[in-house]
Parts: sequence; structure tokens; C-alpha cells
Amino acid sequence: MPDEAGGGHFADNIVHFARVLRAAGLPVRPSRVVDAVLAVEVAGLQSRDDLFWTLSSVFVSKREHHAVFTVGFEMFWRPKNRLETMLEALSLQANAPLAEEKPKPAAARVARAMLQQIAQRPDNILPEMDIDAEDTISGREILQSKDFAQMNAEELAQAKRAVETMVLPVARVRTRRFQTGHSGSRLDMRRTMRASLATGGEWVSPVLRRRREVAPPIVALCDISGSMSQYSRLFLHFLHALAESRSRVHSFVFGTQLTNISRALARKDPDEALDACGALVADWSGGTRIATALHDFNKHWSRRVLGQGAIVLLMTDGLERDSDEDLGFEMERLQKSCRQLIWLNPLLRYDGFEARASGVRAMLPFVDQFRPVHSLDAISDLCLSLSQPVTRVADMSGYRRTQAA
Repeated sequence: MPDEAGGGHFADNIVHFARVLRAAGLPVRPSRVVDAVLAVEVAGLQSRDDLFWTLSSVFVSKREHHAVFTVGFEMFWRPKNRLETMLEALSLQANAPLAEEKPKPAAARVARAMLQQIAQRPDNILPEMDIDAEDTISGREILQSKDFAQMNAEELAQAKRAVETMVLPVARVRTRRFQTGHSGSRLDMRRTMRASLATGGEWVSPVLRRRREVAPPIVALCDISGSMSQYSRLFLHFLHALAESRSRVHSFVFGTQLTNISRALARKDPDEALDACGALVADWSGGTRIATALHDFNKHWSRRVLGQGAIVLLMTDGLERDSDEDLGFEMERLQKSCRQLIWLNPLLRYDGFEARASGVRAMLPFVDQFRPVHSLDAISDLCLSLSQPVTRVADMSGYRRTQAA
């Protein structure tokens, strides 16, 4: 616990607190650390609340930083033993479904940052820890292929951290617009003539142009019904990491109704983003109406988000309550509005999966790719697939593998 009584160690405690915030993701520059020490000296602190608001005015510059700062302050500047506080936060995060007290957003991230800072200081002694087999290479390989529905709380926490670090190298597509450069297949006559004015009308080097290539938008439609809840929560972590690394990512969830969660997932902290999604969605772990949700999307959102060759990720098990005719019509309309429609179905984890359900049979003819999404390996295969050139040739490799088995 840092000394709150002032003295020579107080400035050192502020420096260590700033390092914890920086390790937790806040952009804390050295100049802000100096400002924080000066602000504490000038403010003349009388209580712990005075220290909180003084440091907050220096270290917090954006709204999304406030949650991380608040949790970090409560864990760092408290009379309780710091190590016990961090272990409690990590324990709450790992056993979230069983804990009576819900872990605060960013608590586990701040706790890991504090443990990292304590490990770097020679005056702090950490308790001995046994090496778990899950941390070995073979344990990580087992975790990669393990079904999300069969993971315990600790394995789910590890899977969430692994999903958040995945990189999605989406293949770039050509647009109708051109861009100038030193290479290209067409001559930009207007820019070439303008450049020749500097040399008295002589062409020194022609200006070329080529088709502009951009990363296509990613639109995700995620089923959050009861049968999909375990998989949809992990997939939302993947979508959050995707929205952090690239622009034009639009996320929707549906059970009995469609909800746009793109703004909620745009928050920097994953725990805070998922909490915001939970506050927006009223039908989590309920029933499923795929045709109704697709109809609402095609009617109200498709023209807004499906431009420039968008790729649609549809995550659902295909167990539909509405009529098959409506579902087939909406699927066909959705496929014609995007460049590629990828269906992610966790039921493909079963060997010998067959399209017996009427909803699955109605959706399959309008799908460009049919892939599983039940494990970390399946999500990695999805990332690899999206890095390939986009084609309209249907890829049913995941479905064929189950049939061959």
C-alpha cells in the first residue's frame, strides 16, 4: 500500500501509479507524471477524495479512460494489502459466473499491470506459484482446439485474452476510384500537364494512376439466443478487437429483435464494452427469430453499412422459429447486397453434421462460406480465410469435413 502521509516516498508512489496506468493502457506521458506531482503539492490534499480528483484531472483525458483510472486508484491507493487486492480482482474475473460480486470493468487488466510492476521492483516479494500444465505448449494447444462450451471459467478467461490479440488481415478490394502514384496502368493527363508547368511545358515524368484498394467493411450479425450464448460472448470479444484494429466494423446482435451495438463495442476497454452491450440488449439468452432480424437489417441498415463490397459474418445455429420461406427470401436479399456472406455455425463442431433442420436447409443455398466457430482454432481459420482474395465461389470446406468424418 503506498504511503498517503506524504514525505519523500509520496512522489515515488505517484510515479509507480502512473506506470500502472500506462501498463493498463492509458497514454500517460512523463510530462503528465511531473504535472501530477506538482498538482498534488499545490492542491494541499486533505482527504483521499482530493487525491483522486487531483490525479484524475491530470491522467484522464478521455471519457473511456475514467473507468480504468477509477479501478486503478481504488486498487493502488487503499489501506488494504496491494497483493491481496490484485489477487481478489483476478479471482473475481476468472470466476465471474459464480461470484456474487460482479467484477468491475478493467479490474483484471489493472491487476495484471500492478503485478507486472511489483515483479519489476526488487523490494517486493511475490508468493510462490505452481506451474500449471495449461501454461505449457501442450496445454495451449489443447486450449486452441477446445470447445468454448466445455471450458471452465479460467479457460474462458484465457480464451478471451487470446481472442482479443488476434489480427484480422482482411484482403483489400479494388474500388471504382483512382489514386495517383509512381506506378499504375493509366496516365493521369490532368496532373501530368499541371506538373509540366514547372518545367516550361516539358514532360519530365508522367503521373500515373491506378485503382484504389481499400479494406472492405466488416458487418457482423451475431445470434445471442440461449443456445448460442456461450459462443456469442467470445465472438463479441473478437469483434471488439477487430473494431480496435480497423475502421468500418459494424456489429449487430439479435435474438427476437435486432440491436446495433457498434458504438458500444467502440469503447477501448473490452469489459466496459461488453457491459455496455449488455445494457443495450433486452433479449439476451432468449428465443430466436432469424428471419425477423434479417428483415429488419435488410430494410433499415443494409444500404447504410453494406457499401464498397462489405463482408457479412452471420453467426447463428440456424434453428429458426419463423417460416422457411421468409428466411430464404431474406437470406437471398442479404447475399445479393454484400460481396461475401460467411455463415459461422458452432454446430459444425459435431462430426457428421447434417443439414436436417428446415432453417439450415433454407439458409445454405445463399451462403458463400460455411464455417465452424466453436474454438480458437476455428476463429484463427476464419482470419486466414478472410485474408484470401474474395470470390463468389461457395466454400463449404467446414461442412464437407464433417460429412467426410
